[in-house]
Parts: sequence; structure tokens; C-alpha cells
Amino acid sequence: MAWLDLSLGRRDRAIAEMREAVTREDATEKSAVTPGPLAPAHELLGDMLLELKRPAEALAEYRESLKREPNRYRSLYGASRAAAAAGDRAAESKYSRDLALLTKAE
Repeated sequence: MAWLDLSLGRRDRAIAEMREAVTREDATEKSAVTPGPLAPAHELLGDMLLELKRPAEALAEYRESLKREPNRYRSLYGASRAAAAAGDRAAESKYSRDLALLTKAE
């Protein structure tokens, strides 16, 4: 629903719905034998904030996603893009390196 609201120009509502999804996901315990979420809510909120040209906020959400789902390609890529857009060269370099290591062929 958040992405639908965003596409309809209801930005504030879209962000509020994504933040609610983040809150719900954070409150849900994950079983040790099940996989993580297909698309973590923090990552999706980061994507939305990046789309809305709010890169510093997006970077914070990608970082939170990476705490919960380390080395996740989409979160690393998003963090790299958000850091670049926010002008945080050190973070951009770190996430770009992490991404390169993750995709390095052995």
C-alpha cells in the first residue's frame, strides 16, 4: 500500500505506511530455521526515501537493514547509492567495497 500511495503522490502517507511496516517487522521474532524476509522493511523504506531524494534518511534505513540482514546485496547497493547522494564519500567507499567483496568470483 505504501508504494501505491507513493505512486499516487501521497508521499506523507506512503512514508507513514512504510514506517508502520518497519515497526511491525522489527517487533516480529524470526525463527532460527526460517529464512529472512524477501524484502526487509528497512530496505524498502530506504528505497522509498532514496526515491524521494532523502538520501541521508535512506542511508540510515539501509544501515538498519544490514544490521538485521548482513551482506544483503540490495541493502549494500542502496547504502552505496544513498551515501553517494548524501555526499558521504567514506560510507560510499565502504559499501562499494563490501558489495565488490560480496560479488567477487572465486
